Amino acid sequence: MRVYVVDNGGQWTHREWRVLKYLGVETKIVANTTPLEELDVDALVLSGGSPHVSLEGGRMGLNGDYLDHLPVPILGICAGFQFMCNHLGADLVAAQMPEFGQATLVIDEDNELFAGLPRSFTVWESHNDEVTNVPANIQVIAHTENCAVEAIKVKDKPFYGVQFHPEVENTEHGAEIFQNFLKIVAEWQK
Repeated sequence: MRVYVVDNGGQWTHREWRVLKYLGVETKIVANTTPLEELDVDALVLSGGSPHVSLEGGRMGLNGDYLDHLPVPILGICAGFQFMCNHLGADLVAAQMPEFGQATLVIDEDNELFAGLPRSFTVWESHNDEVTNVPANIQVIAHTENCAVEAIKVKDKPFYGVQFHPEVENTEHGAEIFQNFLKIVAEWQK
């Protein structure tokens, strides 16, 4: 299985790559300007990033092309999640309560991304923006006390997104979330 991490300038991109490597998949970090035709992959992870996505969407490179044209599962994390949601029609606004550090994730909907996990657990946050007003094709599957849209599943595509950082040690069950995503990818390949 080949799962690449799209580098959106995030401080934890290498951790995402490391988790995937540890889980035994073929992986590498690629620039967010990598042309579509160079992405022979089974799935993508859109990394978190330094861009203030609501103000600097152009710094997210070709993420929109990947979402529009790659017929593979995609997991968006933090800035990658924000861009994915905004690109698919949700609003992205400055958070009334930015989250930095520990938060309690509450799973609202049963979903394969969180299969086998508790209904609530600790996650690590680092975001100034938040997703609001999601369109009908996006299902909200988790929230925190200060963020109503913390994780999503796109209904008509194998796209998932999380506002928090599953790749860091402070997030409980982070490796299991990546494992669940890899199970989704394996099912998609059948």
